[in-house]
Amino acid sequence: MKEQFSIPTGKVQRASRFLTTGVKVGGNYLKHYARKSMNGDTGKDQLHTDNARDIYETLSELKGSALKAAQMMSMDRNMLPRAYSDKFAMAQYSAPPLSYPLVVKTFRSAFGKAPSEVFDSFSHNAANAASIGQVHKAALKGKQLAVKVQYPGVADSVSSDLKLVKPFALRLMNITESDFKLYMTEVEERLLEETDYRLELQRSVSISEAVLKEGIKGISFPVYYPELSGNRIITMDWVEGMHLREFLETNPDQQVRNRIGQALWDFYDFQMHKLRMVHADPHPGNFLFRNDGNLGIIDFGCVKVVPDDFYENYFRLHTPGVLENQALMTELFYLNEFISEKDSEADKRLFIPLFRQIIGLMGKPFFAGEFDFGDDEFFQSIYTLSESLYNNKDLRNSRTARGSKHALYINRTYFGLYMLLHELRASIVTRSRYR
Repeated sequence: MKEQFSIPTGKVQRASRFLTTGVKVGGNYLKHYARKSMNGDTGKDQLHTDNARDIYETLSELKGSALKAAQMMSMDRNMLPRAYSDKFAMAQYSAPPLSYPLVVKTFRSAFGKAPSEVFDSFSHNAANAASIGQVHKAALKGKQLAVKVQYPGVADSVSSDLKLVKPFALRLMNITESDFKLYMTEVEERLLEETDYRLELQRSVSISEAVLKEGIKGISFPVYYPELSGNRIITMDWVEGMHLREFLETNPDQQVRNRIGQALWDFYDFQMHKLRMVHADPHPGNFLFRNDGNLGIIDFGCVKVVPDDFYENYFRLHTPGVLENQALMTELFYLNEFISEKDSEADKRLFIPLFRQIIGLMGKPFFAGEFDFGDDEFFQSIYTLSESLYNNKDLRNSRTARGSKHALYINRTYFGLYMLLHELRASIVTRSRYR
């Protein structure tokens, strides 16, 4: 992939790139309406494809929070038309890498030395590149290391980037500005944490040690090196393994798929219910898969600390039988902010059955105790429901976001986990050991 030799870091530079993209998007709409006037109702597939391409090109150039927001939205099919989610998914582990001179600049800022003065060897080309940073392979005293380097200007541009993303997000998500602000406050907090590599180092060590102490099988973590890390650099052991696509191309047998799937589920089950803090970025780029059925976990940049009151109300909804108890279900819908006292009776008639349907579908793995994530019918039901929600005129007209802000990352975590398990086509025990 072609390297990037500079990143716009100033507010004016970044704003001008968004302005240029806005002009392109406006042009795409003009083309769409021209096609529609000549050919009748042509649908919006081409419009979405053109807009997704132009927006992603800008976000991948800017990197940082702008690209991270796209990656997040790509993981939730409820939020975007398919063309956007497919294109934005490229941000997960195949963003254009930064050129080596800019990596050297980051090292000199952190250590006063170039990478070649810190390590015995250091690859000039990135092994992986994502939204916040990229990884280089290095060696020191016989150890193979992974060195994660943050892109310049990322930490300083989180707040301003989210403001620039807002016009696109408001149009795509069709919610009010006040609701957008509520959720973006949560996103901004997590992104600021994600640019703090010292915090990431601390959490990486803490969570990995807790998981290993618990004795969860089939999972390994790198050793981290604080003395070779800093605000914008993290050094850890190089973990062998394949990304998910490469792993699946080796045609692993069902037993191996199930073993890895069970390790993934147990990893999240322990974090959520025992630690009450969770690795909240379960996209394929953060895991390394092996044919012996073991899983390497390499990134704790995005961690969600789960408040106790939210935890109790959220997981009570995933208790078998709760959806058949109308009074209890409705009470929990209020506590989870799906509905409120401000809602009209018409709103409640719309949203109560709707959320019952969503939770009944998405909660199936929790209710079942054992679940086959290779069940295509289950995932087709999710996609069909998502499509109907996106096209529901009553929902589009309401323009009101529903649910606690804390649910944003928890829902994202479980949806990402479901998708990983579906790609693995794993059949596993979902009954919690910790609830």
